[in-house]
Amino acid sequence: MEKTLTIDGKKVRFKSTAATPLRYKAQFGKDFFKEIYKLDALNSAENTADVFEKLDFDFFYNLIWVLAKTANPSIPDPITWLDEFDEFPLMDIIPELQDLLISTIQSKKK
Repeated sequence: MEKTLTIDGKKVRFKSTAATPLRYKAQFGKDFFKEIYKLDALNSAENTADVFEKLDFDFFYNLIWVLAKTANPSIPDPITWLDEFDEFPLMDIIPELQDLLISTIQSKKK
């Protein structure tokens, strides 16, 4: 599954494949699925302060990078790539990529 977003005036392609979790682990040394399921802890947060305490924003930056890297293998390492953007509206980008994330973890019923 692929999607293109405009971020800071630049068209950025994102893609999710079966290799996405492996690419994530190779780059960041963390299990992709464990990181995703940590987000479930946000459901038990009682207020905004609890959400921010439990939230790891690095995960979102890493997730966005790995989806971009899957679509375009020539992009540089995460920090170099993120430095290419003056504006990076994380809270606008994440909802737009939700379908890609779901396609990675969801099973298809027959």
